[in-house]
Amino acid sequence: MPGIKWVLVVTMLATAGTQCLPVFAQESEDDTRMLRYPDIHGDRVVFSYAGDLWSAGVDDDAPARRLTSHPGLELYPRFSPDSRWIAFTGQYRGDEQVYVIPAVGGEPKQLTFYPTAGPLPARWGTDHQVFGWTPDGSAVLFRSGRGEFDDRRLYRVSVSGGLPVALPMPRAGSGDYSPDGSRILYSPLFRDFRTWKRYQGGWAQNLFIYDIENDRARQVTDHVRTERDPVWLESGLYYVSDRDGTLELFGYDEATDTHRQLTEHDDWDIKWASGDGKQRIVYEVAGRIGLFDTADEQARQLRIRVPDDGVRRIARRIEVADQVEDFGVAPDGKRMLATARGDVFTVPIEHGVTRNITQRGDAHDREAAWSPDGKHVAFISDRSGEEQLYIVAQDGGEARALTSDLTARLYRPAWSPDSKRIAFHDHTGRIHVVDLDGDRRVIADSPYEAVTDYVWAPDSRWLAWSRRDENGNPSIFVWSSDDDEVTRLGKGFFSAYAPAFGRDGKHLFFLSDREFAPQIGSFEWNYSVDRETGVFAYALAADSPNPFGPRNDETAPASGGDEEETEEKKEKVRVAIDFDGIAERVIRVPIDPDNISGIALTDSHLLYVTGGPFYYGRQSDVETTLKAFDIEKRESDTVAEGISGLALAADGKHVIVRQGGAYKRHALANGGDADTIDTANMIVQRAPATEWVVVFDEVWRRFRDYFYVPNMHGYDWQALRARYRPLVEHVSTREDLNYLMGEMIAELNVGHAYVSGGDLQAPDRSSVALLGARFDADADSGRYRFAHVLPGHNQEAKYRSPLTEVGIDVSPGDYLLAIDGRELTTGHNPYALLTDRGSQPVELLVNDETRSEGARRVLVDPISSESALNYLEWVEDNLAYVDRETDGRVGYLHIPDMGAGGIYEFIKWYYPQLRKQGLIVDVRGNGGGNVSSMILQRLMKRPLAFGYQAHNDWQDTYPGQSFIGPMVSLISETSASDGDIFPYFFREAGLGPLIGKRTWGGVVGITGRGPLIDGGTVFVPEFGLGQPGEGWIIEGEGVAPDIEVENDPTSDRDAQLDRGIAEVLQRIEAQQPKFLPKPAPPVKTP
Repeated sequence: MPGIKWVLVVTMLATAGTQCLPVFAQESEDDTRMLRYPDIHGDRVVFSYAGDLWSAGVDDDAPARRLTSHPGLELYPRFSPDSRWIAFTGQYRGDEQVYVIPAVGGEPKQLTFYPTAGPLPARWGTDHQVFGWTPDGSAVLFRSGRGEFDDRRLYRVSVSGGLPVALPMPRAGSGDYSPDGSRILYSPLFRDFRTWKRYQGGWAQNLFIYDIENDRARQVTDHVRTERDPVWLESGLYYVSDRDGTLELFGYDEATDTHRQLTEHDDWDIKWASGDGKQRIVYEVAGRIGLFDTADEQARQLRIRVPDDGVRRIARRIEVADQVEDFGVAPDGKRMLATARGDVFTVPIEHGVTRNITQRGDAHDREAAWSPDGKHVAFISDRSGEEQLYIVAQDGGEARALTSDLTARLYRPAWSPDSKRIAFHDHTGRIHVVDLDGDRRVIADSPYEAVTDYVWAPDSRWLAWSRRDENGNPSIFVWSSDDDEVTRLGKGFFSAYAPAFGRDGKHLFFLSDREFAPQIGSFEWNYSVDRETGVFAYALAADSPNPFGPRNDETAPASGGDEEETEEKKEKVRVAIDFDGIAERVIRVPIDPDNISGIALTDSHLLYVTGGPFYYGRQSDVETTLKAFDIEKRESDTVAEGISGLALAADGKHVIVRQGGAYKRHALANGGDADTIDTANMIVQRAPATEWVVVFDEVWRRFRDYFYVPNMHGYDWQALRARYRPLVEHVSTREDLNYLMGEMIAELNVGHAYVSGGDLQAPDRSSVALLGARFDADADSGRYRFAHVLPGHNQEAKYRSPLTEVGIDVSPGDYLLAIDGRELTTGHNPYALLTDRGSQPVELLVNDETRSEGARRVLVDPISSESALNYLEWVEDNLAYVDRETDGRVGYLHIPDMGAGGIYEFIKWYYPQLRKQGLIVDVRGNGGGNVSSMILQRLMKRPLAFGYQAHNDWQDTYPGQSFIGPMVSLISETSASDGDIFPYFFREAGLGPLIGKRTWGGVVGITGRGPLIDGGTVFVPEFGLGQPGEGWIIEGEGVAPDIEVENDPTSDRDAQLDRGIAEVLQRIEAQQPKFLPKPAPPVKTP
């Protein structure tokens, strides 16, 4: 195969035990890495480094020249055709907008003002991403999702100002004009930021040539893998593809309709190819910039040195009170214990200094616990490269490792009451117990899930926890340190969890879900269980009393003892458990069943937490509340409302709760006012670069520990770490670190592998007051007109359309003459006048002609986003079209995701259409979630009988709310995750055919496993989906339609919806679905 392969040399890495990393032969100490998004014109390249724009010579050794220096990011630079200007995407106002600057640097000019979507996770890319210029240099080409549901499209915006103009293609990702501007090479799909290499699902991009004058498109690539980064030069057409495993540069010959690979970079993908319009292409590879000359088909690395000041890497003061991961309390309640930004702090409740007792920065210290004797703090840290358990003196000092050989994610150290041992668990389900000399044993191993709720008995000889049984219910187990035996309590038919020993050692309290008075839904005769949890207790010994038995007032003689004697008795508590018959020695605690989520015991009270039911789409109106049940009085009092966490002091006299962002200490004895804890002095001096290696290593370990199959899809995970980790030292921004880690996890060839967030040091985002309207520029008058008003549903808060509200006198065709008293002409962008106005109403000057005379002032309450209105209009247009084309016989509904929004839309649209003869269920663009099974259960109901009444013609179905007619489901390349699963089982359930295009193909599920040291997030694919006889399903391939229909990339006509209508109508004619007429009255006389 003809191609150019960069010469590689191999050097040994400094880290022992790692594999060799190939580096470019041209590497030198002055060589700068992590150069991103390059472009070329003449003898200069422009690129983004450390979030700023730089330019450098192609053939000289002079240092790169800085062009921008704003705290936000400046990305995707593109030279104008005459090389005088550079267009780029910048964050000067916080969100991403299109700007231009002189090519030698200077003041940026903002060209777009419409608010961008986001902030978005990195995998979604950037709104307003610049891709180039029109060939005449009059306008900038960029991508935006401003007016669309699900799809993005390409726009051009004039460098002179005004509103952007959409290109004719209804959806588009990246694109590049032909040199004469008559055509454009583009991809209708866009997934360039996805961390999934060698992807072969339905969302894989192909390239098309769109003929602007003739409004025609022709597909030029057709491969199961990715074709991206279109480049159109005078010398030909080029693009990047991973059809052979690695993203490489390819050429396309229009005359012969042939494709040819031009580069070969082995293990390193090339990305963001961009051309000079003539014969040269630059791209990024392995953190450097490569240059390919199409004339001689030679590739070379550009040696570029960037004299950056490293401002994003240097140490700075960071207030971390809002980054607390977990918190605890000193045994006497005088200090709060907290972990934040990888350090362990103790904070005085009333007086004193805040202490950082670990002060590392190069390790993620977390999950701290104060010993009951007050001397030590235990915590988990990855300072050795793996997570181990450590202890440190309560006032700081050198930490000591209690473990050294673990390779697992560790959680929740819990001290024994005598402060001699610590229990903790790992991600595999094992419970460990270690003493202060480092003697460790594994006392239990859960085959079904991690064990998290273990507690010590007051004599430190027993440990209790709950573990899931085969039937899904948890049961309580206890471990005896005397004989190292584990014993199960109870029979397992009912759940038992959240154990808590009474302080006298006579009872083991727990929660159980066994109170069933279900709620009945208003749309369906169906139930959901709520407030089912009660508090119970095992009487541990055969002679343990019932603290809640019948009461009888008696006079007892004075004990004659003193307080010291009482304390001595407490210390002598010895827990005895008689296992024979313990399943029958269950005591109901007289607390009303509720949504109870945790319990703890003091000498006199049982603390418990209640809350409201879980709602999908809104907060419960019942606050999470800490209550104290007086065991002697058998009454409950409220301690604190609106809490999101608590920590009980070892003395049982104080509790700290988190309420919003505040922490408060409550004295349980007197019930007085709570002390608010001042956390303002939780401060670190931290160089972000110090944390970046910690973050990288933690992400690598999370994937090692939680990936859904242990073979890592056959990849050498250690070798991948060795390849990518050396590049961390070249990282200059947190965004670049996310990119680097994304490249590593993308090697696993799996969906839902994500990293995002962290300390991005991003500027505050601007806000734009939106009117729910589209504008047209009237060239003759120089004024804007209201071209379209988005209809909305003003009875639904999220679908409020400002200009359609009662009393607002604005109609399509009206001229918008001024905003808030500032005159508006077509030389200005109306959204510029709507930016950063706060929450106040907008005053519009409106007239049905261009004059100010007779104009009316209209006061409008704006909205912050029009995406919901765009979506609603699309749905209602489809609904009306289906209704019109089928004479009302066929229903239509769209499910945008499988989360709160999706279940909302399903409930809203499905039940009013239950009496239709057929139904189209549209899940195109469905972003996934976890409610597909709920929706399928309802669609799968079919009437077994019909119900009739005496005096009307209404008919019910049995089961209720059953649909009687045929269905089809529409799917697309962007039906993803649970939006993949739904159509797969829609077909498996025999509900109807699938129509459209193959879906995304990512169904290995994720969940949160806690933040990274700087608050970043990582999602590891953990939950695979298999089917009997099929093995793993959907992942990496997607769900293929029964009837494949490609929507014309140049047309707004929805061919997929048309085919859905035809298929349903055909099935209606074949099946003739209808309700059965009422049978003849029975005659029962003899």
